[in-house]
This record gives sequence, structure tokens and C-alpha cells, in this order.
Amino acid sequence: MNKIPDKYRDLLDRPIVVSLATLMSDGSPQVQPVWCSFDGTHLLVNTEKGRQKYRNMSRRPEVTILAIDPDDNARWLEVRGTVVSQTEEGANEHLDELARLYLGVDKYPFHQEGDVRVLFKIAPLRVATMESTMPGFSAST
Repeated sequence: MNKIPDKYRDLLDRPIVVSLATLMSDGSPQVQPVWCSFDGTHLLVNTEKGRQKYRNMSRRPEVTILAIDPDDNARWLEVRGTVVSQTEEGANEHLDELARLYLGVDKYPFHQEGDVRVLFKIAPLRVATMESTMPGFSAST
């Protein structure tokens, strides 16, 4: 397992919508924006059972997560990893934690009766980072 550099932890601790790349059954990539959290070791992604990303990650555990700093798009973190577990246990509570971070509310407001949430734990295998090397340069300006 690879470690997330401390210098880039903020990209996983802040409410930044990340891109999640998974593999379709034919091997083609699917990329979707998702909320993500980090427990210090694993990246955590939450989805509804039956959705395409659920099917993709259940079938093939290889994923990539890309977090781009919204304050400087020349600074980013790419994590290539593998799904090491998926569980329904604690998934609703995790989604509420994400809602607090991303929406500032205590409970996820879009939950529908009958929704079954699944929490995916992703182990980082390879980590790539980038930041501007020019003093005073910000690609966002």
C-alpha cells in the first residue's frame, strides 16, 4: 500500500468533489464525480447498491481517484488503488458524515426509502502528485 503525502492530505480532507474512474465490463473507463473521505489509510467512497459504479467496483476492484485543488488547478493528487472491502454496515452513517462535510447538514437530505448504501474502502497502490513549481503561479488565476 502507498501512503498519501501529508502535503496533499487537504485534498481529501476538504469538501472537494473528486473524479472516480472505474472499469466497465468491456474494460472501458467510466469516470464520475463523487464525494470521498480518507481514514488515514484508505479512501472511502459511498454509493447506492445497483448503480453503475457499484457494479463496476464489485466486479473489478481497480480504481483511480483524482482530486484537483479548486484553488490551484495545477495542484492535484491521483490515487490508483484497489477496493479492499465493501459493506452496507455503517454506509448510511458515512454518508451523513459526507453530508456534514460537503453540504453542512447533519443528515444526507436525498435519501429515498428503499435505498441501500454501500461503503467502499480503497487501498492506495500508487500515488502521483503535481503542483506548480513557479513561485507565485496559480493555474486558477
